[in-house]
Amino acid sequence: MTRPPTAPQRRVIDAADPVSGRLRGTEAQLAALVRRGLAFRHPRPPHDHFLTPAGHRIRETAPEIPEPVVEAPATAGVFAARIGGEETTDRTGPARTREVHSAWQGLLELRRMTNRDSSVDRPCGWERTHLVQAAALALEAAGHQPAGRDAEGYRVRATPQPEAVAVRDPDGEALRACAGTLEQAGWQVSEHNEPRTGASYLLASPRRT
Repeated sequence: MTRPPTAPQRRVIDAADPVSGRLRGTEAQLAALVRRGLAFRHPRPPHDHFLTPAGHRIRETAPEIPEPVVEAPATAGVFAARIGGEETTDRTGPARTREVHSAWQGLLELRRMTNRDSSVDRPCGWERTHLVQAAALALEAAGHQPAGRDAEGYRVRATPQPEAVAVRDPDGEALRACAGTLEQAGWQVSEHNEPRTGASYLLASPRRT
């Protein structure tokens, strides 16, 4: 049976970027994770370390021994794509643009690492278990405007259908542009109409092939 990671190693794994799996830690910690097959060192500069699929599985399981809760610094937040309709939008402008771009590049790297054929044009397992966030990230990274309290835009929501999200935008042209972006990002998209209002919306599912 594989020996579980030590408490310090587990903390490094748990603190990995939630999308890309990028790791932060001492050289000794990262090297130990590489030796155990839980991380790899990217061959291109700046040679960051990322979780392997085995490392992702470790992070998704609860630790065998409860770890003490350590509060993260106030500046260290978890990235979340804007799904539209949020009450507050704390971060906007160039800083948000850079953050979204980094998250999208991290997601493409995760596709490359976890899809069997290393394909980056097809959604990966993480996206299938985080449908709303994955679709919203694809839209926000492509520059689409999420709905806000004082502005119209896209809204991504879960649906009762397995592996499908609904995307709505009152602007028909913007909605069609969202469809094009999702298709380019590897999603199957179809347009439908609300039975009562007749308003158009999209159903989008991660493509498997």
